[in-house]
Amino acid sequence: MSKRSFIMAMVFSSLFGGIVAVVGFSLIAPNHRIIQTTGNTSSPVSLTNYVFDSSDFVVPEGLNFVFAAKNATPSVVHIRTTYKEGMRANSPFNDFFKDYFGERYERRGGPARGAGSGVIISSDGYIVTNNHVIENADEIEIVLNDNRSYQAKVIGTDASTDLAVLKVNENNLTSINYGDSDNINIGEWVLAIGNPYEFRSTVTAGIISAKGRNINILNGDYRIESFIQTDAAVNPGNSGGALVNLNGELVGINTAIASPSGAFAGYSFAVPVSLVKKVVSDLVEYGMVQRALLGISIRDVDAGLAEEYDLNVLKGIYVNGVMAGKAADRAGMERGDVIVAIDDKPVNSVAQLQEQVAVKRPGDQVEVKFIRNGKEKIVLAELRNAEGTLEVVELASDFKVEGATFVDLTDALKEELDIDGGVQVRELGNGKWKEVRMKEGFIITGIDNEEIRNIQDLQNYFKRPRTDGILIEGIYPDGSKAHYGLGL
Repeated sequence: MSKRSFIMAMVFSSLFGGIVAVVGFSLIAPNHRIIQTTGNTSSPVSLTNYVFDSSDFVVPEGLNFVFAAKNATPSVVHIRTTYKEGMRANSPFNDFFKDYFGERYERRGGPARGAGSGVIISSDGYIVTNNHVIENADEIEIVLNDNRSYQAKVIGTDASTDLAVLKVNENNLTSINYGDSDNINIGEWVLAIGNPYEFRSTVTAGIISAKGRNINILNGDYRIESFIQTDAAVNPGNSGGALVNLNGELVGINTAIASPSGAFAGYSFAVPVSLVKKVVSDLVEYGMVQRALLGISIRDVDAGLAEEYDLNVLKGIYVNGVMAGKAADRAGMERGDVIVAIDDKPVNSVAQLQEQVAVKRPGDQVEVKFIRNGKEKIVLAELRNAEGTLEVVELASDFKVEGATFVDLTDALKEELDIDGGVQVRELGNGKWKEVRMKEGFIITGIDNEEIRNIQDLQNYFKRPRTDGILIEGIYPDGSKAHYGLGL
C-alpha cells in the first residue's frame, strides 16, 4: 500500500469511529441539555434539566426538604427600604462584609434604596428582621409571599444583637413556628429562606457547621455574638430571613456571610432563635432589651492561659475580674474562677456564655458551675441590669426638664459626627436652658465630665440631688463644639 493510500485509510477510519461513538452515546445516554443564555451580562446564567424515570426515583429519608420549604416560605417576607437622597445606612457590616445589606445602594439625584428579608412571627403582623436591614430607613415596605404589600412601622431595634421588630396592620397572616436552637446539632440539615438579589422566596440547603461563633462584627458594650454557622448559600438580600430545620421551624435569623467579595463563599451566620425570642419579647413589651448581667470580665481559656495560671482545665471561661456589688460578686465568685456551665449547659467560649445569659432578664437566677483551685463549685447568681438593680428599664422616648425637651441621638447623626452617643435638644421653652443661649439641635455629650450617651443617662444624672451649677459640653450638628454653664 502506498503512503498516500495509508493516510487516506487512517482518516476514513477516524471519521467512521467518531460517528459510531456519537450515535452510540446518543442512544444510551439520558436526555441532558444545558442552555446558556446569550447577551452582555456580568453573571452568565445556565438553564439545566435532567430527565429521569420518576417511577423509579425515591427521595432518601431525612433529605426531603419539600415539607420544610412549603411550611416556612409563606412566613418569609421581602423588605424594601427607602432613604433620603444621599443618605446611606452606616454600619460596621459595610467594612466587614461589604455589600451584605440586600444590595443597598445610592442613586444620584434620587433616594437610596435597599432590600432584605424578614420573618412573620405572629398572625397579627409582627415581623422580625436584622437591624441593619432597616436602620435609618425613612420608609419600610413589606411584600408578602403572595405579593400583598404593606407599609411597616418599627416597634424596636437592638444593635447589640442586630435584630429589629416591625409591625404591619394586618391579621390572619401565616406566622412561623419557633424551633429549638439550643438542641440543634452540628451536621444537622437546615434551610435558608430569603430574597437574595431580589430573587423572591429563594430556598437553599446546608448543614449546621458550628455553634456559638463570635465573628467580631457588632459594636457596643453589650454586643452578643453567638452565631449559628452554616454552609447554606446566603447572599445579599438574605439578611433578616429564616434559617429553619427540616420541620420548617425557625432556628435562626440569617445575618451575615464571611466573604472577600460580598457574595456567598461557603459560610453564613445566623442569630439563634433562643436569643431572637427573648429580644423580640423585650422589644414588643418594653421597647428596649432588658440586659441581664453577671458583672464579670472574662476571656476564653486556651492552652497558654491554662499553663500561665496553672488552671488544670483547657476549656471554659476565665474570670478576669468581678465587679463589686454585681451578680457574680454577690454570689461569691472571684477572679481566677473558670466557668464551665450555665444552668447545667456547658459553655466553652465567651460567646456561648453570653448567649446563655442574654436570654435572661434582670432578677432571673442562673446556676453557675465553675472550677476554683481544681475543685468544682456551683452557685446561684441573681442577674442584674447595667445599673446594678433588678428593675425593668423602660424606654424613654423623650425627657423634659426646666423647659427643654431632649431626645436620643439617631444612629445616622452619631455616625456623621463620629460620636458614641448623646441627647439632642428638640425643643427649648422658657427656662434656664434657653437663658444660657443654647440653641435647638444642640447635642449634649457630657455633664460635669460625666458621659451622657442617651436619655437614660440624662435621666439618671438628674435623679441625683444637686445644689450647685453644672457644666454642659456638646456639639452642634454642623460640628461646632460648645460649653454651657447652667445654674440650678
